[in-house]
Amino acid sequence: MRDLLGRERRAVLLVVALHAAAAVAGLAAPWLLGRIVDQVAAGAGVGVVDRLALTIAGCVLVQALLSRYAQYAGHRFGERAVARLREEFVDRTLALPVSVVERAGAGDLATRSSVDVSTVGTTVRDVVPTMAIASAQLVLLFGAIFLLHPLLGLVALVGLPSIWAITRWYLRRASPAYLAEGAATAELTETLTTTAEGARTVEALRLARERITHGTTRVARVWSTRRATLALRTGFYSVVEASYALPVAAVLLVGGFFLTSGRVSLGAVVAAALYLQQAIEPLDRILQWTEQAQRGFASFARVLGVGQVPPEPPGRASAPAGAPLVVRGARFAYADGRDVLHGIDLTVRPGERLAIVGPSGAGKSTLARLLAGIDAPQHGSVRIGDCPVTDLDPAERRRRIALITQEHHVFIGTLRDNLAFAAPDATDERMRSALVAVGADWYDELPAGLDTELGDGARQLEAAEAQQLALARLVLADPHTLILDEATAALDPTTARRTERALAAVLTGRTVIAIAHRLNTAHDADRVAVLADGRISELGSHHELVRAGGAYAALWHSWHN
Repeated sequence: MRDLLGRERRAVLLVVALHAAAAVAGLAAPWLLGRIVDQVAAGAGVGVVDRLALTIAGCVLVQALLSRYAQYAGHRFGERAVARLREEFVDRTLALPVSVVERAGAGDLATRSSVDVSTVGTTVRDVVPTMAIASAQLVLLFGAIFLLHPLLGLVALVGLPSIWAITRWYLRRASPAYLAEGAATAELTETLTTTAEGARTVEALRLARERITHGTTRVARVWSTRRATLALRTGFYSVVEASYALPVAAVLLVGGFFLTSGRVSLGAVVAAALYLQQAIEPLDRILQWTEQAQRGFASFARVLGVGQVPPEPPGRASAPAGAPLVVRGARFAYADGRDVLHGIDLTVRPGERLAIVGPSGAGKSTLARLLAGIDAPQHGSVRIGDCPVTDLDPAERRRRIALITQEHHVFIGTLRDNLAFAAPDATDERMRSALVAVGADWYDELPAGLDTELGDGARQLEAAEAQQLALARLVLADPHTLILDEATAALDPTTARRTERALAAVLTGRTVIAIAHRLNTAHDADRVAVLADGRISELGSHHELVRAGGAYAALWHSWHN
């Protein structure tokens, strides 16, 4: 927070100065009203009262103008600060390793970037300035009471111990409670997002009841965490509201006693009571915003927590051009600790077309992630020449190695925008050629060509079209090594075959590693690696493996027949 405020020091000082001036102007009215009471008691004329009344009106007007401009300056500062916070959040998220982003899930990151950032915005724009200024107002108001009479000032503090005690009780419990509420909300968002995105699968597999049960469990947890925070607020506000009346009643009682003994004037007692009545509003703001501050700082922790995850480290080495991709003794396990890969040894020669085949669950996609440098093996190494893939600069690694999976994203924007992600300087002609190369015949039907809007509310691409768009990006990116993890799975067999041959022609001379269930891909490859139970059981050309009569031959004959 200090860093965020420090970047806008002038704006913060202006807001503080305006609010402080408004607070000082607000002190005049109760004091002047007390003066009116004393003047009337002393037999002053109407003219004196009118002058004091006009002065009160002037002070109220000045206070209103100063408060209005203070709020205006505060909101401008807050919006700038939140905009910067959003940009930094996106930068930090994009700097994270891909594996971390995948483990976090879209729902969690979406909640942090929307709900949490919005809550932080309210905290920066409203909560912090309000609490700071309200605290200053309280100091000035109680100071004014002490100036009227020290004993009245001491009596005015009678309600603070109970407020302090309940606030301390609340703060000790609020932060973990609101963090739990934020986590539960993120889980619910994740559940709703995945259910909506997989609606067709849910319908096809008749999983509606299971997804409803799963969602209901998440809703119940959100309800439980919100009920817990509501219980905290209920106890907190009940005690606070009861504490407001104590100092006013005490000042009137004690002030009446002092008045009869001649220690204070009637105007001083009236002014003190009005100051206390006036103090309720800033004190109420502080206590109300204390609850919002707990939400805000919990959200702040979730937003800034992304920055606590170590970013993808900068490259410490560079790999020589034309070096082979070498895997030696690679072992890898996910969070459950069970090894998925067991001592993989593999050398992919430059310009080679290698197919990796095997049953589902054999570890093909995991091996692809290691080859692309998304994950690092727990044991062994994956190197380009003598350089570990994960030691390459992330930008260089992505230029050299591209991993294309079955999951493709169509960004909201034009077709040109979607293609330009891969090659910002690509001409329209290059973009059209890339679409032709992957057999994207649907391009000819677009009403505005490359300027056609895609995404929600515009032209929706089907799964096969989105896959071809991703492959067209790949052609434009033109990496040294291409890893296709079932990248044509959404295409029908004929289109997939035509697309793979077109890609092979376009990417001549590039290293291509294809993970495929369609064995036509393996037939066309220079070599085939058969993966079973996390190990390479066979390695050779298609014809060599068929003649060997092993697992690959059985797969080929089963598929071919």
